Amino acid sequence: MLTPALKTTGLGKRYGHTWGLRDCSFQIPAGRIAALVGPNGSGKSTLLRMVAGITRPTTGQVRVFDQSPAEQDEKVLRRIGYLDQERPLYRSFRVGEMLKFGEKLNPNWDSAKARQYLAELNIHIESRTGNLSIGQQAQVALTMCLAKRPELLLLDEPVAALDPLAREALMQVLLRAVVEDGTTVLLSSHAIADLATVCDYLIILSASRVSLADDLDYVLASHRLLVGARDTSAPAGSEVIAGLHTERQTNLLVRVEEPIDDLAWQVEEPTLEEIVIAYLRRAEARSTSFFEASGVASGTSERKQAPR
Repeated sequence: MLTPALKTTGLGKRYGHTWGLRDCSFQIPAGRIAALVGPNGSGKSTLLRMVAGITRPTTGQVRVFDQSPAEQDEKVLRRIGYLDQERPLYRSFRVGEMLKFGEKLNPNWDSAKARQYLAELNIHIESRTGNLSIGQQAQVALTMCLAKRPELLLLDEPVAALDPLAREALMQVLLRAVVEDGTTVLLSSHAIADLATVCDYLIILSASRVSLADDLDYVLASHRLLVGARDTSAPAGSEVIAGLHTERQTNLLVRVEEPIDDLAWQVEEPTLEEIVIAYLRRAEARSTSFFEASGVASGTSERKQAPR
């Protein structure tokens, strides 16, 4: 069995009496682009910082290619690239000076590749980073990470606040690097629609815990939206993730292993966004017990009757 690029077991981080992350267990196969999604405060940044070796876990462990970043092993940290959501750059430095700075700190630095990426992005090396747009700063920061030639790349909200063109350009650079170098990526983002086009693995983090971690194609194939008459029972063998009931109609998002042939239900394929939101609402409901106490069901909005 191949060693996963990243594996967490019972990982947790406590700040005083509050858990920023708890009981986090999942693994990402090497060479995948994994999307890490969840609401603000769910523990995404906390998780990425522990994987990068910046923060030590309170409980559990992280293994990067079966080695521990928490031990600050230089060999492990060389294999990891980490881009913080603040995209830290020295604003007074010129872009070329930032590249030289990165080269001095990283023995595997690929200067030619860094300059090639910047040329394709139309970013001049004589420009001061503080004078660049937010999108260009993000592209420079990503170029710095890629020039390190990491085997595992951690990106915390890299496309936040970027316009569509800047976001597309950044994603194209990322995808090309992954294809050329076989880099494994863990990408945190709220832009679910964009993630569906670039990622092949999904991790949903909510209420400081992992709700789902699996191959993206399998996630899409194993979930269905069902529309039926009010109080119709869910098909046998299905797991109800979310439901919405009106006076006449029931809508369910279910997880299944086999095709649904129950004529009482109209079956539709959900979008990735619908799946993610349903899991986030379920996790929120479980953590607050609001829905159970009030009798309100979480889930997708009522849909029009679909043709069979």
